[in-house]
Amino acid sequence: MQLTKAWGVVAAVTGAMLVAAAAPGRASDTDVAEQAAGSGPKEAAVTLLVGRAVDEGGRTGAGRCSVHTSRPGLCGGWREERVRATARGSGTLLRMPALGDTSGAARRDELPTDAGAPLEIALAERGRLTDVTVTDGHGRHLAGELGPDSGRWLNTEPLRAGETYTVQVGAQDAAGTPVGVTMAFRTAPPADSDHGGRLTAEFGPRPGTYGAGEIVTAELSRPVPADEPLARERVEQALQVTSEPRVEGAWHWVDASTLHYRPRTYWPAHSVVRVRSGLDGVEVGDLGYGGPSEPLEFTVGDRIEAVTDSAAHEMTVRRNGRIIRTIPVTTGKAGFRTRAGIKVVLRKEPKVRMRGDTVGIKRGTKEFYDLPVRYATRVTWSGEYIHAAPWSVEAQGEENVSHGCTGMSTEDARWFFETVREGDIVEVVNSGGEKMAPFDNGFGDWNVDWGSWLAGSALAVADARREGAPLAPSRLHPTT
Repeated sequence: MQLTKAWGVVAAVTGAMLVAAAAPGRASDTDVAEQAAGSGPKEAAVTLLVGRAVDEGGRTGAGRCSVHTSRPGLCGGWREERVRATARGSGTLLRMPALGDTSGAARRDELPTDAGAPLEIALAERGRLTDVTVTDGHGRHLAGELGPDSGRWLNTEPLRAGETYTVQVGAQDAAGTPVGVTMAFRTAPPADSDHGGRLTAEFGPRPGTYGAGEIVTAELSRPVPADEPLARERVEQALQVTSEPRVEGAWHWVDASTLHYRPRTYWPAHSVVRVRSGLDGVEVGDLGYGGPSEPLEFTVGDRIEAVTDSAAHEMTVRRNGRIIRTIPVTTGKAGFRTRAGIKVVLRKEPKVRMRGDTVGIKRGTKEFYDLPVRYATRVTWSGEYIHAAPWSVEAQGEENVSHGCTGMSTEDARWFFETVREGDIVEVVNSGGEKMAPFDNGFGDWNVDWGSWLAGSALAVADARREGAPLAPSRLHPTT
């Protein structure tokens, strides 16, 4: 597509009004008026309806204005302006309007947009939207969703308070001629009250290399109650997890202050996982605004899976799907059956003292023990390990005699200790023990089926409820 030398019409949203700012070589206001009246050379153009709520000295009731339900007239302070997208504004090299520019008819006293309310761009006449790009002053893209008829666009993540946004719209008129326009607006700054402090997130694990079963955690600085579903949606939207290669994944609310993120299946070997918060400046319902959080990046090593069949008294260890070792083991005996299900390596302890009273076995009873143990790989916080058990070598591969841990020879335990890392997968089958709990004793997250996992995501639940809504799943310029 060739660009003309003349600049396209550039509009700036400095608050409640969209105003034309002077641009080098653009048609004069008289020319535009004549064209609109039909007395001058007709230029391809499409009228856009740009709607958003503005801050009129107080909150506009944005909590009632979900980005998926807001319509003109339903939200306090809603403004809808008509903007012309022209052929001369359709190029990729569009002039970025400056807020506060007093050239032309620009005004300084306009009210800024409410960050808690949606941004909507729609066509007022025949045509179609082809591209909508919204970026903030830091170059971050705002995710949005295009309607199935390409006639309407809505943001799908909240705006940030106290931020400047530039909007570039590409469209086609009824004849298929490309048209476009660039706009800008500013959101109102955060309210004076911090509601007990800005909402932030602390991510886990620490930077490093982990196994394919590693769980991403987010500890919030303040609780977000379950009866605040919109606030939880916005938190999930803001806590962004990306990976190379890309995987399907979701957050799950463990409690009001804790979220866990996992892919649908294990992380691919040698993935790079990045976690960051977009909460800073985002209004979270009645909880106030988000603040800055430290991002996280970690890598995934080889996919190590250790599956113990308690009935066969054998552990099979695979690396990237290939068996690398088969180990005779002993697991929990009657009354102390080893937990069944999938666990994740939590840490490795070269030497640990194990005492029966730490797991409820009274001193002086025949089951009590007090032993120094080497090469202990922890898989639950309550004290389940995979470790060297030289005292039970004769039973290993033959019968289950432990108090719940998985015991093996010192040589095999040393090899296992040196082979696995935090986040590697440990599964126990045919043990007869209780199922590994999902969240309260380590990382049992992988024992939750995917449908149940999504049921713990406020965002996934909301998306499911919106099935059949007029918005299609395709997105233009999602957040990166």
